[in-house]
Amino acid sequence: MPIPTPHIEAKSPDEIANTVLMPGDPLRAKFIAETYLEDVTQFNRVRGMLGFTGYYKGKRVSVMGSGMGIPSAVIYYHELFAFYEVDTIIRIGTAGAMQANIALRDIVIATASNTDSNLNSGLFGPYTFCPTPDFDLMIEAYERAKELGICVHAGTVCSSDLFYRELDPGVTERLQQYGALAVEMESAGLYMTARKLGKRALAMFTVSDSLVTHEAESAQARQEAYRHMMELGLEIAPA
Repeated sequence: MPIPTPHIEAKSPDEIANTVLMPGDPLRAKFIAETYLEDVTQFNRVRGMLGFTGYYKGKRVSVMGSGMGIPSAVIYYHELFAFYEVDTIIRIGTAGAMQANIALRDIVIATASNTDSNLNSGLFGPYTFCPTPDFDLMIEAYERAKELGICVHAGTVCSSDLFYRELDPGVTERLQQYGALAVEMESAGLYMTARKLGKRALAMFTVSDSLVTHEAESAQARQEAYRHMMELGLEIAPA
C-alpha cells in the first residue's frame, strides 16, 4: 500500500520514529507530546487520531492514539508496522483490575493476552493461540518499574471486544482463579499484529478501575494523571 495510508497522513516513514507509544485516547498522545517531548512535529490528524514525533532525553520517539477496541487499534498497528517501518509499539492504556491486590494507579504489564475476539479464529486449527509480547522489552519494563519504585504487576490480561459485556459470574471467577490480572480492549490485537509481522510489542496499563472493589477514576485522570506509565514507556522505548 502506498503512503500516506487511508488512516495516517505522514508522507514518509521518516516522519515517524522507530518506536511508537500508543494510548487509546489521542488527547493523551497530545498531552505526552506537549509534556515530555522536545522538537515536536505532528504527523497525523486524520479522523482526530493525533500523532506526534519528538525527542525524549535525546531519543527520538513517536506517540499516537489508537482509538478504543481491537478493530480500531489494529488498523493503526498494522499501518505503522507494515507501511511506516515502525519496529516497536508500546501500548500505554488503562485497565480494570481483576485481583484484590491490584490497586488504582498500579501498573499491569501484559505477559500474554486472552481474548474473546475472533481475531485469530480459524488461523491455528484446533489450537487456541495466546499472543505474547516481546520478552526482552517486557523484562526491561518490569525491572525499570521496580527501579523507579512503581507498583507493578506482570501477568495475563483479558482483552475484550466489548466494554459493556455481561459475563456469567462463573466465567469471571474462573479467569480470576487462573490468575488474570486485568481486563482491557487492545493488547491481543497488538500482540497478534506484532507476531504476524515480526515486530516488537508490549502492552502495559494503569489501573483505572476495579472489578473487585468497584472503585473508578475520572476521565480527566485517565487522560493526564497516569504519568508513571507514560514515563516508564518513554524510558524503555528503544532508540
